[in-house]
Amino acid sequence: MAEMILFHHVLGLTTGVTELADRFRAAGHTVHTPDLFDGHTFESLDDGIAHAQAVGFGEIVSRGVDAAERLPAELVYAGISAGVMPAQRLAQTRPGARAALLLEACVPPGEFGGAWPDEVPVQIHGRKGDPFFADEGDVDAARALAEDVSRAELFLYPGDQHLFTDSSLPSYDEAAVRLLVQRALPLLG
Repeated sequence: MAEMILFHHVLGLTTGVTELADRFRAAGHTVHTPDLFDGHTFESLDDGIAHAQAVGFGEIVSRGVDAAERLPAELVYAGISAGVMPAQRLAQTRPGARAALLLEACVPPGEFGGAWPDEVPVQIHGRKGDPFFADEGDVDAARALAEDVSRAELFLYPGDQHLFTDSSLPSYDEAAVRLLVQRALPLLG
């Protein structure tokens, strides 16, 4: 079974993030969910984004890297939305990465110093009409990654709401998350 670190989105470490982690735990995987916001959670994306900007996205990525360094190098790195930044950085730069699971975001690999490592499989999951994923360049980065890397897969789901993977939010989509988990389990295996 795999060991995974799952980084939360800008609303913080919500119960919906831990419930997603629990789905992977129920399949026998070990999942770590570090809190990069020191216990703060937010009700709106605007408030969460404002907090992330105040802390600094670079600092948030550094906190993610620090959390991972306390764990074995042979990890699956996963992130939801803004949590993709530390997950993707670690998957690309930390030796020993087993795989990456990028949920609702994707950054061009050049942002973290170069090409995606061929030995690290990656899945990207996002909604076709999500304004954060579809309109801010993430889907373009995901498509490019899927085209350039033989072990990359891109899965697009119908819908237009962001954070569909968090069961504590109105944007949650149970059917899509069920399919996402089904698709991700072979990556972890």
